[in-house]
Amino acid sequence: MTQGRYPSDLSDEQWAELKIYIPAGKPGGRPRSADMREIVNALLYVLRSGCAWRMLPHDLPKWQTVYTYFRAWQENGVWQRMLDGLREDTRIAQGRNPQPSAVIIDSQSVKTTRKGGRAVLTDTSA
Repeated sequence: MTQGRYPSDLSDEQWAELKIYIPAGKPGGRPRSADMREIVNALLYVLRSGCAWRMLPHDLPKWQTVYTYFRAWQENGVWQRMLDGLREDTRIAQGRNPQPSAVIIDSQSVKTTRKGGRAVLTDTSA
């Protein structure tokens, strides 16, 4: 396993799982100049650190390149296919049906008073 520069960097095993979801370069165009693993590492760095795109470290690809891939993959459904595929792989590894048979949605309701603001907090009985 290769040790990454940042805690958010993918291990070799993780990259092997994810790279199958990364779209190939456009046919007939010029070859990609960006390393797709480095693009994903940069995306994970932004996600993990919460930094602004423009604050990506200089040893990662340019923020404009990373952001362009992020948006293109979002518009093309790459993230959803990746999520669906990884979820199915995990369920199969656990000996479960690849597709969930039920979904549980939890919601919490908080009762509030009809009065708002100072009217609730101000004692007017005195």
